[in-house]
Amino acid sequence: MQPARMNLKVLLPFKIFAEKTGVSRIVAETREGSFGLLPHRLDCVAALAPGILLYETDTEGEVFLAVDEGVLVKAGPDVLVSVRQALGGTDLGRLRDAVEQEFLSLDEHEQSMRSVMAKLEAGFLRRFAGLQHERT
Repeated sequence: MQPARMNLKVLLPFKIFAEKTGVSRIVAETREGSFGLLPHRLDCVAALAPGILLYETDTEGEVFLAVDEGVLVKAGPDVLVSVRQALGGTDLGRLRDAVEQEFLSLDEHEQSMRSVMAKLEAGFLRRFAGLQHERT
């Protein structure tokens, strides 16, 4: 009898990055720490932090992927990982460096956009609070 295996699909915004069958285990990182998935684990959803995702198959052994933040969904034998960016490689040190350089550092444009959005949200909340105060 064949041991239970999982199907892994890693999705980027505009393409499928990886699609693997026969996956025996997966280790992913969240803001709370790393966790592992085995084929018989209960279904779950997890918000992923930028980091290293590991999966193992009989043919490839352990494979490491550097992933940006995203979400992991396990439903039965299917594991779907949806992230903004992903990089593959065999050198774990280089992948960790890629996570730090590419995924954790925000470029100037993104920082500017976040600042503008924060100001808009704060202005909206002040006006909303003012309206609530006028009604009372």
